[in-house]
Amino acid sequence: MKLDMHCHTKEGSPDGKVELLDNIALLKQKGYQGMLITDHDSYKAHRFYQRLTEKPADFVVLKGIEYDTIDAGHMLIVMPTGVKLPILELRGLPVALLIEIVHRFGGIIGPAHPCGERFLSIRSTLRGKKTGNIFGKFDFIEGYNACEDTESNLRAMRIAETYGLPCLGGSDSHKTDSVGFGYTILQEDICDETDLINYIRAGRPTFAGGVRYEHTTKAKLGRANKILVYSFWLYNRVTAFLRRKARNLELMENRLFESLESLESARAGSSVN
Repeated sequence: MKLDMHCHTKEGSPDGKVELLDNIALLKQKGYQGMLITDHDSYKAHRFYQRLTEKPADFVVLKGIEYDTIDAGHMLIVMPTGVKLPILELRGLPVALLIEIVHRFGGIIGPAHPCGERFLSIRSTLRGKKTGNIFGKFDFIEGYNACEDTESNLRAMRIAETYGLPCLGGSDSHKTDSVGFGYTILQEDICDETDLINYIRAGRPTFAGGVRYEHTTKAKLGRANKILVYSFWLYNRVTAFLRRKARNLELMENRLFESLESLESARAGSSVN
């Protein structure tokens, strides 16, 4: 089964330019049997898909998310079918707590483009550089991202090999002409998110690959891309701060507030030492 495991949509991502149904049609034309929606901190596109009275035939649309952590870049997350966690639409959690939440509710998590852009990718953050053992807590690695260069993807695959983690691949598509450049091959058909989670946890084979998408925003901007990167860092910090109250309410509701306090205490202790 061939799936694109990193897809953005106009319905769910602020920078998404391709509508979900167009994304599906393009992937079907290219021989894909399914996709994982991974919009930024949003399940809007999947809610839109669920409301459709007629859904595309012979194509699996899975609910995922690309979460913006406060300290380790972007994370790809898949929760079991039917599990709803509003906190995953509230950016700004630290990665250690995010992993705990995802696993407590039966989901899987792995870093997106782990060796990519500064602030956006775990290996390009202080958190990822100082505590490499965090990789042992992930369920998979995005080993192939069509918007990353060859070296970035090779480094990601080496990390996956070091920690014995499966590799997933995706297009990271935001525009029509970038759809279907990355893929994941699974040896069994899956019907929903729970099937995918069980497949990954069982250690079943995955194959990630694709063709590099050459017309990324980074490529077009060149050195000026640094301005965009630092702008994102500021945006992420500000919006994470603005969502702090809502995140804390969700943590309290799910009895996870104690975990946050323990994490912050541990951080304070390490900074003193």
